[in-house]
Amino acid sequence: MTPEDLVRSGTTWQAVPFVPEIRLLTAAEPFGLWHRTELDAPPFWAFPWAGGQALARYVLDSPAVVAGRHVLDAASGSGLVAIAAAKAGAASVTAGDVDRNAVTAIGINAAANGAAVTARALDLAADGAHTADVVLAADVFYQRELAELALSFLRGAARSGADVLVADPGRAFFPAARPSPLPEAALTPLASYEVPVLSVLEDTPVKKVTVYRLG
Repeated sequence: MTPEDLVRSGTTWQAVPFVPEIRLLTAAEPFGLWHRTELDAPPFWAFPWAGGQALARYVLDSPAVVAGRHVLDAASGSGLVAIAAAKAGAASVTAGDVDRNAVTAIGINAAANGAAVTARALDLAADGAHTADVVLAADVFYQRELAELALSFLRGAARSGADVLVADPGRAFFPAARPSPLPEAALTPLASYEVPVLSVLEDTPVKKVTVYRLG
């Protein structure tokens, strides 16, 4: 089975609860699809996660953040945030993820929403933000090792001059949002949302998500 066959056969088109102007291929539940992927990681690309919904909403409602700029959506998953950036007028949008199935899903989702998004493999441990003016990341602090990789990647992007925006619903390994002696480590809250989420994924039907600027 090809990645496209897997993505399409395990999902259906659904509007994103908090961003209804975007629709994504969405799975009814994670476990059967996870088994079919034969990968260690769950199919994060098959769902609109809380952080991604909030960051996409923020970008669409504050288009000046990305308008006319080169944007990288890191650990993109379904491509939701990347699609929002393209719709908000970004000059170019790249969506990267380490999972090849995610790269496939991003391409399908972007095309269905009429969004110009380049989907590619992205390894937070080995790759950089390169020439991106804006780097977006949502829901990347749920596991210790990934959180450390993501924070290192995002700090590097901030040091390179990128505007880095992060959205998180209070995951276990989110770095504390407090002033830091390192400018690239400071997290400034920009907006908070009450985001409806899928009960199959979360322990509550609504998650409070905050969007931060890093550095």
